[in-house]
Parts: sequence; C-alpha cells; structure tokens
Amino acid sequence: MTREDTLMTGNGDFGRRISYHRHRLGLTSEQVADRANMSAGYVQHLESHLGTPDAGTVTRLATALETTVEDLLGGGRDRPPGPGPAAASPVLEVLDPEECLRLVGPGGIGRVAFNGQDGPTVLPVNYKLHEGAIVFRTAYGGPMDQDLRTGLEGVDIKIGFQVDRIDEARREGWSVLINGPAHHVPQDEVEKVTEADVTPWAGGERQLYIRIVPHQISGRRIHGL
Repeated sequence: MTREDTLMTGNGDFGRRISYHRHRLGLTSEQVADRANMSAGYVQHLESHLGTPDAGTVTRLATALETTVEDLLGGGRDRPPGPGPAAASPVLEVLDPEECLRLVGPGGIGRVAFNGQDGPTVLPVNYKLHEGAIVFRTAYGGPMDQDLRTGLEGVDIKIGFQVDRIDEARREGWSVLINGPAHHVPQDEVEKVTEADVTPWAGGERQLYIRIVPHQISGRRIHGL
C-alpha cells in the first residue's frame, strides 16, 4: 500500500478519530492545535467535517495526539494491536491491587476466561466496576449462563477477568488480571446492580447480570526507561 492509498483509508471517520484521541489524552482543541502548530478553529473543523487533510497535517496531528498516522487514519482497525517493535529498553513494572482497580475503574471492554463446554473459553464483555465488583451482562439460558453454573446452590465457578491498554505510539501499555467467583445476580438484587448502567457486549435482551468478586488482583505495566 502506498502512502497515498493509506491516506484514503477510513475517509469520513478522520474527525471521529481526532476527537477520540483528544479526549483520551484529556486535551482541549486549543491544546491539540498548539501541539500541532495550527489554529484551534481548524482542529474543530477537522473533527466535525468529512474528509482527510494533506499528509503533512495528518502527520502533525498524529504526533500531537501521541498516536501513529496509520491509526489516526484507521488503516490498522482490522488488525490485532501491537504489531510494531517493542521499546528499545522495556521495563516491566508490577502493579499493586489499588492501582489495578484504578485502571479498570472507568469501565469499558474486558475479557472473561473460563472452562466452557468446548474447553478453555475467552469472551469479550462490556463491564463496569460496581461496589468493588466487576459486573457484566449476558443472556439467560445462553452458553455463558450454562457454562458459569455449577448446579450447586451457593457454589460459584471461579473465572478470570482481564483488561489491557496498548499505546502503540509510545510502545507501552498495561494489563490487569482479576480472578474470582462468577455470581449470578438474583432477581431481588438486580435493581441495585442496574445502577452500574452496563450494556451487553452483543446487545439484545441480555438481562442476566454476572458479578465477579475479586479474590486475586494482579497487573503489569510495560514502558521504556
């Protein structure tokens, strides 16, 4: 793929990606503009209009937003994250449980791992941290509902829950792993747990709430010197 071909990738979504990365960094339009040496009005125009600017502007914005040109243009949206080289001198840092919970606290997309009917299973879920527990939703009677039931009253299946964040531009990231029992929230507790305001990954009528009470919490952060 030529550079010109790459610049056409994701045409029409460019503004959405600028906005995403700006909010990810907690920057205002003025701050992005200052970093990219352009006017704040132009940054706002790019966020709200279709089309992609010239290659030089894209490169300056990618640098200002601490990402890559390919990512800003959506060229890597169908590939797994992290194909680039590692940092020159990577450092692996062990995270304490408090920092792990702080990182996963905003909620988002995580993965649950358990022994399913067909063997080891890992599935994505939308989750929220609610009163110290991980909460997500699935369908009553569905495969996950059945796989996470022991058939014994008061006995839950212990599962793994994992979240990570990869920053390809900086060649760094973190990963948090939580282990604990998967508790099917009974009807008399559903009203309270709905306060978490979590939506199901797959959409639809998935009204079964699963709560993971953390028994073990561990995490790692990798970064350069």
